[in-house]
Amino acid sequence: MGISLYDHQRAAIKKLKPGSILCGGVGSGKSRTALYYYFSRICNGRIQVNGDGRQYAAMANPRKLYIITTARKRDTYEWEEEMAPFLITAVVDSWNNIKKYTDVTGAFFIFDEQRVVGTGAWVKAFWKITKNNLWILLSATPGDTWLDYAPVFIANGFYRNITEFRRRHCVYNQYSKYPKVDRYIDEDILIRHRNEVLVYMKFRRKTVSHTERILAEYDAITYKTIMKDRWNPYENKPIKNASELCYLLRKIVNSDPTRAEAMAKLSEEHQKMIVFYNFDYELEILKSIAYPHNAKVAEWNGHKHEPIPNCDAWVYLVQYNAGAEGWNCVETDTMVFYSQNYSYKMLAQASGRIDRLNTPYENLYYYHLRSTSSIDIAIYQALRKKKKFNEHKFADP
Repeated sequence: MGISLYDHQRAAIKKLKPGSILCGGVGSGKSRTALYYYFSRICNGRIQVNGDGRQYAAMANPRKLYIITTARKRDTYEWEEEMAPFLITAVVDSWNNIKKYTDVTGAFFIFDEQRVVGTGAWVKAFWKITKNNLWILLSATPGDTWLDYAPVFIANGFYRNITEFRRRHCVYNQYSKYPKVDRYIDEDILIRHRNEVLVYMKFRRKTVSHTERILAEYDAITYKTIMKDRWNPYENKPIKNASELCYLLRKIVNSDPTRAEAMAKLSEEHQKMIVFYNFDYELEILKSIAYPHNAKVAEWNGHKHEPIPNCDAWVYLVQYNAGAEGWNCVETDTMVFYSQNYSYKMLAQASGRIDRLNTPYENLYYYHLRSTSSIDIAIYQALRKKKKFNEHKFADP
């Protein structure tokens, strides 16, 4: 048994303390770093060698371990694989079940993939757990605004509650119909708190990413009619809101036959591909394509949880919300984004599924299918600015 770490992982372990956010890019090895920190620093564990040269793990002060992660990472036992070299076990569960562990005391928690944003049920459960246990949080994208950091700042005792945080730092727009922060005050204090909790893992990737846009066509006449008349041609009734308008426009754009043709051509060039999509109608299109090389098709979404095929040619269809986080694949160097997602974070997480420390590939290929439609352009511009696409702003500029 051997446990090896990269230099950036060892440097991070020296800086970690309970209450930290371990921040590393997708594929940087946060899971192994967190486990090594728990094993060596929290439990005083040592890797020892016995008489016959075999290594074994010994913890002088063991503490029960709980890992709260994505449902996919729980179901595919990826954490169990990471724990095996340490000869340790843990309770591994998803964020959906976090409330089950609010009565646990004296344990160590690893919160995998940042979910503590806002003041909802997950955040309240997080606060209860952190009062009586040691913990760290793992995230590739810890926060875009100071409010995103508030739950972690409160868990570290910097503020008593969210009301105190807002009173001290948030200036709200008095004319907005909903609470909207205009600006933050005393940001020097917030920066100091962030520096106290964030532990960055800086490393140089060995991979080189090659990104290519593939131009797809769309039915411009139907598209313009929907935009002008605000009429749902599929259900023959008026469009209710911005969300429905954007959905219909995207359906016109994403259903164009040129996208399926592009997928078939890419499959000729790349025999193993991961394909990300958004909607069920896209899934049906992707499944109907006659892929070359007798490629086997498998799915990961809200309906099916199939593994990546073990064969020479395959296409793995992954729905963004179901599979953008918490797994990895080093069997391919190719990823296709059949349609765009509204969230830059989601795109970054999805891209990282093949960009791993242990990938055997030096060059990675990312293909983005986009049209010249106004909605595709607007989504792309939001993603380029690392922002989330706003349907209301698009529908009523």
